[in-house]
Amino acid sequence: MRSAVFLDRDGTLIEDVGYLSSISQIKVLPRVVDGLKLLKSMGYLLIVVTNQSGVARGFFSEGFVLNVHDILGRLFKDNGVTIDAFYYCPHHPTEGLPPYNVNCDCRKPKTGMIKRAICEYDIDISKSWVIGDSLVDVQLARNAGCKGILLNRDDDLHSISKESFCDTSLYEAVKYDLFEAALYIKSDVSLRSL
Repeated sequence: MRSAVFLDRDGTLIEDVGYLSSISQIKVLPRVVDGLKLLKSMGYLLIVVTNQSGVARGFFSEGFVLNVHDILGRLFKDNGVTIDAFYYCPHHPTEGLPPYNVNCDCRKPKTGMIKRAICEYDIDISKSWVIGDSLVDVQLARNAGCKGILLNRDDDLHSISKESFCDTSLYEAVKYDLFEAALYIKSDVSLRSL
């Protein structure tokens, strides 16, 4: 079995512009490529899991989402790192148009996208991570049974300790960016191998 890092897309890999509606809005965040390379060097599968309710709301099509993922895949590959898979949820439980306005099992923090990846890539979830910029992402980690890292560039939240949360098992750490998160995972793996 293999280990994976499940990555949110908007706000984690690329700038979060609300509802991405144009390819020209794609801007990779600083140090993302370095973080991805470090994770890959440790043997992790890199799998993107992203809610894209803009499909349900009629802001863009599934074809647009697939095109964005194709462009991102090529962009990262051109910079020396391969994303192993992209999964997305086009649904919203209360808004949008049929057939997308449903209460599905794939919308984070539900685990449908991760369960699909586990089956398709033979992943050991207990040795895997979720990294994202929203509490939905760390709740996904908890629901799936792996560790979660919350990315937050807000210096006030960044300085909050894990112990100050009511439920300290909700996340593993708050980190500034993907590279810092990758360094944290590397240190965690090193400590566990002692």
